[in-house]
Amino acid sequence: MSLTETAHAKINLYLHVTGKRPDGYHLLDSLAVFSDAADRLTYETSDAPLSLTLTGPFGGKLASEASDDNLVMRAARLLADGTDARLRGRLVLEKNLPVASGIGGGSADAAATLRLLDRAWNLNTPRARLLDLAEKLGADVPVCLVQHATRMRGIGEQLDPAPDLPPCGLLLVNSGDAVSTPAVFKTRNAAFSSDATLPGSWPDVATMAHDLARLSNDLEPPARALCPNISLVLDTIAALSGCRLARMSGSGATCFGLFDTAQAAQKAAATLNKHSGQWWIHAGSLLQTAL
Repeated sequence: MSLTETAHAKINLYLHVTGKRPDGYHLLDSLAVFSDAADRLTYETSDAPLSLTLTGPFGGKLASEASDDNLVMRAARLLADGTDARLRGRLVLEKNLPVASGIGGGSADAAATLRLLDRAWNLNTPRARLLDLAEKLGADVPVCLVQHATRMRGIGEQLDPAPDLPPCGLLLVNSGDAVSTPAVFKTRNAAFSSDATLPGSWPDVATMAHDLARLSNDLEPPARALCPNISLVLDTIAALSGCRLARMSGSGATCFGLFDTAQAAQKAAATLNKHSGQWWIHAGSLLQTAL
């Protein structure tokens, strides 16, 4: 038996740092959406102890983590704990998303593991327990578990419906620089932001981009200070014809541009490809529904 799950890239259309808990965790308010750029995780039945094989263009960067410390393996153990499931079989992760890049690649992989092995092992785990397990694995894992546009708050565990989103083209660009999330938070010295006020829906991309432009990614300034190439990427995206909004996602270094259509984003990417060198570039659509 072979089963597959897709782990889509998570994009923060805005990200406000709203406070800090006594235990050191920061409180956030963010609108998370998902791109058609994705990793793919496959489970193959076997009587051998559960193993993980890494493939894809970024698999090599994770090779040193292909052990019990990998988020995929941690998610598998956490799901099996307290059940009759046996940690048997083979997982193959096709790593297409850049590592440590602010688009939730590792979190999406962990979430895909929970969804995939819950099916493969016939556990029928209640959604509330899956979300609880996801929270234990990391701040972005709960929203990556549901894998559709969601308002996320708290430390990532508070998930609320997003505004209705218009069809939208999405361009993702990463300069190849890995950015440390703890370092970005440590560098940040600005005041805390308020929660955003969002409408129930946006009629078109222009209106959505106009509203989002009044918000921010509070981690962008410290990330720019740590990684100057982020500024170069953002300036390059913003200058592309048809770009409605250019912003960094998460703690960086991946940046995005919003376009009216996937075709417009792809046309912009074709222009960018001529000048980008070693940049990772993906142009496609903003996903509209749960998968």
